Amino acid sequence: MIIRSKAPLRIGLAGGGSDVAPYSEIYGGAILNATVTMYAYATIKPTNESKIVFHATDKEERYEYKSDKKLPIDGKLDLFKGIYNRIIEDYKLEPLSFELSTFVDAPPGSGLGTSSTLVTAVLGAFVEWLKLPLGEYDIARLSYKIERIDLDMAGGKQDQYAATFGGVNFMEFSTDDKVIVNPLRIKPLILNELAFNLVLFNTETSRFSSQIIEAQRQNVINKNKNSIEAMHNIKNQALMMKEALLRGQLDRMGDLLNDGWHHKKQMASNITTPLLEKIYQTALNAGASGGKISGAGGGGFMFFYCPNNSRNSVIKALEQFGGQAKRYEFTQIGLTSWTVS
Repeated sequence: MIIRSKAPLRIGLAGGGSDVAPYSEIYGGAILNATVTMYAYATIKPTNESKIVFHATDKEERYEYKSDKKLPIDGKLDLFKGIYNRIIEDYKLEPLSFELSTFVDAPPGSGLGTSSTLVTAVLGAFVEWLKLPLGEYDIARLSYKIERIDLDMAGGKQDQYAATFGGVNFMEFSTDDKVIVNPLRIKPLILNELAFNLVLFNTETSRFSSQIIEAQRQNVINKNKNSIEAMHNIKNQALMMKEALLRGQLDRMGDLLNDGWHHKKQMASNITTPLLEKIYQTALNAGASGGKISGAGGGGFMFFYCPNNSRNSVIKALEQFGGQAKRYEFTQIGLTSWTVS
């Protein structure tokens, strides 16, 4: 028997950062995101060998442990061990014996929510294998707890919910720690046009999102007026972006992205770099009307709205930076798991 799962990565169209505490706990947050046809995959093969094998094939990391009720958190694929430890503890299970292998279509630090999506995919495989009584909100919430609380990894809440639910979603994060996922019914014509006009560019750089998120957190804690005002504007943009998308006003989204980029840079000093600024301006000079860095900032993927058939000219102009435009489509399907007998 083999158990498999996959969960989609996401593009954060607007509101990114307003889901990060303490901002979300004080002011509430709002985010518009959409999942794309890039995935985190997980495969579990149960064994009778009284051992646990973790294999991140894309990172070429492999570790083996004796089956136990709790595995050490020691910097070696801790995401996997955090999931295992939480499941064993919550459901009072005896030690399991299995091989877990994973693969993600984007590298760590890409800004597409890779680590959270991977947690969701692995958790989904365990839910399928052990028949755990968890619905979509349960899986997303537990993924968040494992990553942010159990493992104390910095970040927000949107990625786990995007990976679990899939599709285009307007998410609300209340001050009392509730999350509401509002799926948006977007006509295929509009989504196809948006995917065509929105160029996803891999800058071939990576960043430590935790450092950026910590700077953002400190700005809120220290009541940095400019930073907090920027976060308010970013949150309001999620509302405006949602309206533009629902009305099919795609070209307006480019202008909103451009405004959002300037606000986002005020949230923390390390969100942008001279290279990212040069890439952004080059895209605008080639015909893009707006764009943003995906995720916390500092590197990874950027995306640009390219109206008036300017897509190819923007891609051509960006070739000088050595990165690559990534082909994708939007997907409405979230976490999926299945068993092969």
